[in-house]
Parts: sequence; structure tokens; C-alpha cells
Amino acid sequence: MERSGASRSDPCTAAMGNLCCCVQVDQSNVAIREQFGKFDSVLEPGCHCMPWFLGKRVAGHLTLRLQQLDVRCETKTKDNVFVNVVASIQYRALAGKANDAFYKLSNTRSQIQAYVFDVIRASVPKLILDDAFEQKDEIAKAVEEELEKAMSAYGFEIVQTLIVDIEPDEHVKRAMNEINAAARLRVAANEKAEAEKIVQIKRAEGEAEAKYLSGLGIARQRQAIVDGLRDSVLGFSVNVPGTTAKDVMDMVLITQYFDTMKEIGASSKASSVFIPHGPGAVRDIATQIRDGLLQGSSVSHH
Repeated sequence: MERSGASRSDPCTAAMGNLCCCVQVDQSNVAIREQFGKFDSVLEPGCHCMPWFLGKRVAGHLTLRLQQLDVRCETKTKDNVFVNVVASIQYRALAGKANDAFYKLSNTRSQIQAYVFDVIRASVPKLILDDAFEQKDEIAKAVEEELEKAMSAYGFEIVQTLIVDIEPDEHVKRAMNEINAAARLRVAANEKAEAEKIVQIKRAEGEAEAKYLSGLGIARQRQAIVDGLRDSVLGFSVNVPGTTAKDVMDMVLITQYFDTMKEIGASSKASSVFIPHGPGAVRDIATQIRDGLLQGSSVSHH
């Protein structure tokens, strides 16, 4: 089986190297030289002498470039949700251990993948789905530590390990989105209800304040009317001898009564008003008006 990151010598290239007794190693690569089928040395980049008549040959080349392996592992979480965990492993062969990297592993990528599967399937089932998303770094760290411990014996360095994605089943993702949407709608409804509550409270406070101020205005208006009538009665009694306060009050009230009737008749919205009329009716109306004003004056003083 062909080694990952290592390659056997091309027959034509080997033949040319054997004829010329030299071989070229490209940059970022090393070559494995054997003598009579046994490991001899690691050749650095450059041109090297290769005396084929002494049994020496290039067994293969090994790249020192950084390589990446994406591993997709299916497992399930503690709350029994099946997920696909995608891990990205960045690794490279160590120049100082090139012979181990070349001879000890027949397939580096399969070996790394097996270790990734083992760690992920041991770590993720301990977590519920939400915690698995939150602890991606911890899972990646566990994978990296296990790989570093295992692959260092084979001449490889684990540079970086990333958990790039955790993909639950499509139905699970749809359910999670619906739960999130329902939670947001609930918060929005609570906020809307709170805003409406504040509006209603402010409106009630405004109406209460308006009614209070309206009541004060009406009380002051009635007080002013009573004060004006009292002043009129006193002035009339002084200027017209022989009249009593009651006579003056009756005359003032009757005058206001007829003024009111005049305003009602002049109003464009008035149609017909039926009222009792006659000497006795006028006396009753004057009595009612006077009693009403006196009661209003008494209430305002209290």
C-alpha cells in the first residue's frame, strides 16, 4: 500500500539516476536511500551521488509540506441526537524522523482518521447537543492531544486540529429553529403587552388628572357665579330702597333664565324645547335655580 506523503521512485527517473550515479531531491522533500534493500540514509534537497554499483538506490520520497485531512465522523450526543462532526487535521512529517514516517506507516491518513473517530466517539456522547456546540474547542483539543501522542512515534507532527462543523439531522435543526423562533415570539409578546400596559396606565392617569382639573374649574366657576350674584344683590338693595335681598335674587335669576332660553333658541342645533310657563311656573323655576346655586356655594365652601 502506498504511503501518504511518501512516494516510490519513478522507474525512468531511477534508471537515469543509476546511469548517471546521481539523484536530485526537490525542495520541501526528502529522499530515502537504501543499500541492498536496507535503509541507509535520508537525503536532503539537492543533488546526491548514488553509486548503483554499490547497491544503493532511492526507495522513495517524502514530502515535508503541511498537509490537511478532513475527517467526517457520525456519532450521537448524550440526548440521543445523531450528528456529523467534521474535523480538520493539519499535520506534517518531521525531517529528523523521516525514516520512521516512511517505513512505519503504510497509510498515514487512514491511521489519523482512525484516531479521530476514536476520540470524537468517546467525547461527544458525554455532551448534550447544545454543549457540543459550545465545547468545540475542548473536543478539538482532546483530538489533538491523542493524535500528537500517537503520531509522534511515527515521525509526524500534528500542527493544528479544528472542529469545523457539527451538523445535526435536518429535522433536528428545523426543530431547534422553531424552538428559537417561539422563544423570540414569546419575548416580543411580553414586551408588547408591557408597552400596552404602560400606555393604558398613562392614559388613565391623564384622564384622572383631566377630571380633577375639570372639577376644580367647575367649582371655581360656580363660586364666581355665586360671588357675582351676591355682589349684584347687595348693590341693588343699596340703590333701590325698600327691596329685599330675596326680591333682587328672584329678579336676577329670572333674568338669567330668560337669557338662557334666548341662547337655546338662537342655537343652530336646537329644535324644540317644551317648558311649563306661567306665573306659578316662573316662581318654581326661580326657587329651583336659587336652591341649586345655594347648594353649590355650600359645597364649594366645604
